[in-house]
Amino acid sequence: TFSQICTYDAVERAVLLQGCPWNIFDEPRFSYRGLLIDTARHYLPLKTIENVIDSMAYAKLNVLHWHVVDEESFPLEIPSFPELWKGSYSISQRYNLDDAKAIVKEHKYPMLLFLYRYARLRGIHVMPEIDVPGHARSWGVGYPALWPSQNCKTPLDISKNFTFEVIDGIFSDLSKVFPFELLHIGGDEVNTRCWEITEPVNDWLRKHNLTPSQGYEFFVLQVQKLALKHGYLPVNWQEPFEKFGPSLSRKTIVHNWWGTQIPPNTVSSGLKSIVSEQFSWYLDHIDIPWEEFYSKEPYDNIASHKEQQLIIGGEVCMWGEKVDAANIQQRIWPRAAAAAGKLASLYLLDIFFLANNFYFGLGPKNAAPRLEFFRSLLNERGIAASPVKSKEEGSSKPPDSPHSTL
Repeated sequence: TFSQICTYDAVERAVLLQGCPWNIFDEPRFSYRGLLIDTARHYLPLKTIENVIDSMAYAKLNVLHWHVVDEESFPLEIPSFPELWKGSYSISQRYNLDDAKAIVKEHKYPMLLFLYRYARLRGIHVMPEIDVPGHARSWGVGYPALWPSQNCKTPLDISKNFTFEVIDGIFSDLSKVFPFELLHIGGDEVNTRCWEITEPVNDWLRKHNLTPSQGYEFFVLQVQKLALKHGYLPVNWQEPFEKFGPSLSRKTIVHNWWGTQIPPNTVSSGLKSIVSEQFSWYLDHIDIPWEEFYSKEPYDNIASHKEQQLIIGGEVCMWGEKVDAANIQQRIWPRAAAAAGKLASLYLLDIFFLANNFYFGLGPKNAAPRLEFFRSLLNERGIAASPVKSKEEGSSKPPDSPHSTL
């Protein structure tokens, strides 16, 4: 907040603070203000992740949701099961826990510790995601026993104790590096067909009197217990809530990504929720203009104050299928800032200072000059934010003529 009312004056060769004196009373509307990055679909170098963390701090986002592994690759070193990162794209596209950039030599996990400390110095938590039982085909490159069969590789094999031993080991290693209380354990988009057609797995399900759908529930609940065992609160995508919500741990946080009615249903059941509805806050949807990001209200269809308190915040999601180090920041900014403003600013009082003028009120019309200013500020700080484009102009086009960024 303070830095945004400071401006550099090239004539004076100094940073100036206009309109003194100032009293700053600053408290975010939501405690959870997140950004998801995806290093499984495209590997992101550590320097790129640091750059993203810097930009998050400027926008008052405070949780980096690191979707670190998925179907396509497993780039993370897990000392308890060292063959897992054979599922990476290459030996150079990995996150090595023994990286020489460690600040504390004696720490067993220096690279991730470095990243964690880099984020914490900027007021940002890091929440890793280990998405199971689906989205995990890459795990079997190092440990083929995790696949139901060589011909059917996802979801993870529910019939083997080894599967849960591996998950337990991953959570144990992560708990030594990431002390943030939340751990995302996925649980979305699970197709149990492999379990049905793989005879040993199907035999195990029949032996335990489980249908494939009940096996899915069993798997998610077992993983929740492992997360809780290691001191984490489990975060799941919305599908487990939709399919077997009453069975979930009462400590579960439900992450909404599809449909506006999920958060109201979640909080009415007494569970907490994170809002990321894809048609409002998915950054990989490049056709969604910034006005839609700004207009999204996390409390939509939730009238009860008690239930509103169970919405811990929201998150914009930068899925990695079509971004890498070359264009990720242009995709994130400035649209993410429009959502960040809704998560940080008071709901009934939206006042910002810009160029000796106050702008009052919610709504894209009053937000536009603030977003232009913030985009310029990001550019000055080395963040490659795209131009602010209206709904009519489209959100991903480059500048079309010479003009000031303000």
